[in-house]
Amino acid sequence: MNLSPESMEAVQTELKRFAADLNLSEDQKTRLKTALEGAREKLDEIRKSHPDVTKADVIAKLKEVRAPLRERVVAFLTPEQLTKWDAEVAKAKAFLGYSS
Repeated sequence: MNLSPESMEAVQTELKRFAADLNLSEDQKTRLKTALEGAREKLDEIRKSHPDVTKADVIAKLKEVRAPLRERVVAFLTPEQLTKWDAEVAKAKAFLGYSS
C-alpha cells in the first residue's frame, strides 16, 4: 500500500482507538490494520482522482468503501466486538477525513 504519512497516521489513530475499545487480540489488530489501510487507500484514490468532488459525493463514495470494510471485520470480530464496531464506525468521521 502506498499511503501518505497523513493517511498512515489516521490508520494508526483509528487502530489504537478500536483496539482499546474492542479489546482486540494481536491477530485482530493486524487484520484490522490491513482492513483500515485498504479503506483509507480507496478514500485517498477517490480524492486524488476527483479533486473537485463535493463533500456529499465523497460521503456517498464512503458508503461504498464502508460496506466491504465491514464485511472484512465480520470475519474476525466476535459478535460483541462487532456491535461495538458498528457503534464506533458512526463516530469515525475524522478517520474518513471529515470532522463533525
